[in-house]
Amino acid sequence: MVMQEQIAELRAEVRRLQERVAELEEQNRPPSAPFRRREEQRKATPKKPGRAPGHPGSYRRVPEVVDEQIEVPLPCCPHCAGALDKLTPVEQWIEELLPATPHITHLTTYEGYCSHCEKLVQSRHPRQMSRASGCAGVQLGARAVAIAAELKHGLGLTLRKTCRTLSLMGGLHVSPGGLAQAFQRAAAKIADEEDKLRMQILRAPVVHADETSWWQNGPCSLWVFTTPESPKQMATTLYRVVAHRDRATLQSIIPPDWPGLLVSDCLAVYDTATARQHKCYAHHLRALKTARRDENPQAGAAEPWLEKAGAFFKAAMELKERQPRLDATECAAQRAILETRANELFKTERSDPAQERFRRRIAKQRDHLLAFLDEPVADATNNLAERQLRPAVIARKLSCGNKTARGSAAWQALASFAATCNQRSSDLTAFLAPFLTLSPAG
Repeated sequence: MVMQEQIAELRAEVRRLQERVAELEEQNRPPSAPFRRREEQRKATPKKPGRAPGHPGSYRRVPEVVDEQIEVPLPCCPHCAGALDKLTPVEQWIEELLPATPHITHLTTYEGYCSHCEKLVQSRHPRQMSRASGCAGVQLGARAVAIAAELKHGLGLTLRKTCRTLSLMGGLHVSPGGLAQAFQRAAAKIADEEDKLRMQILRAPVVHADETSWWQNGPCSLWVFTTPESPKQMATTLYRVVAHRDRATLQSIIPPDWPGLLVSDCLAVYDTATARQHKCYAHHLRALKTARRDENPQAGAAEPWLEKAGAFFKAAMELKERQPRLDATECAAQRAILETRANELFKTERSDPAQERFRRRIAKQRDHLLAFLDEPVADATNNLAERQLRPAVIARKLSCGNKTARGSAAWQALASFAATCNQRSSDLTAFLAPFLTLSPAG
């Protein structure tokens, strides 16, 4: 009898382990297009595709300017040549891209020696990109380089595809190596503007930070710092390729006395790096999900502590949503309730190992668990930084990073302005082109 009970227990354990292995294999399986979800994650009644009823229709607007008028007469029936009655005009507007050809400027400048100044002087033109001549006398114009930067860093094309696009759409022929060097020269010309971008980051009340691996002739890291749009400042994004993901590197960008709110994940580098911080709730909730999976069922049945912890985070996020509609007194009262609930939940140690691991994680961040409620533009999650990091991750997959420090500097500068212009719904080409020419007095 004892033997049969042991066999039954072993069989039950084998079934449990097989189910666990199947679950892990399902989690690690590469997703199919577009993004595969397990059946239990799918909604039973998905919403109807398309826009909601009553939404205004979307269609191409009639162009205000017409470049060519064409009328196609219909004098008779095209099949039997019979007479037609009640002719009705049918109007269409066709928007077409015409074949583009490069605009070639043969520029002649002069240089001479000034005996009064005792130096060589040269005439300049606003379209000049450099003073190079001879074999380097054929150059790309400022707008051409700016459009190439938009294709590469704004739209995410590779260098070779950018060259191919310039050839197909504009008739410009340039090699990937030549374009890479043009980007490096462009980045050097906007170095002062890049410093201003960092100053804008530091003036923001809230900064989201995230990091990932990178390659610069060897393993290194990429940091992204981005700000949400606020009443006093537009959204901004700054990329930095760094050798080490450590505290000194972080504080070289975000100083320790910075007064704003730093939103990040739970990487130890961020801890105590600045006075005011907030840790991403999405990371906390994923840790909570893991704790629920590893929790002893008897401990969870005796006291649903993890469910109470999940309800706390949900209540904090709901308060954030309702905060603009509440007066200061009501908001302070509800926050005080959340502070009390947090002390009750995360102060006392838990006997279950999975619960205790999660409690220690939250207790470590207890002093700024509700800090995102102090800033109107702050979010409970770090999704903003993760969204801004995604184009860089795609670029890393396509190019494998950079070979040289100069290439990394060019990439981070142009990618920062491309992401910032995208956030602000502005044109990277229009922003970049004026900085690429020689100034008349330069």
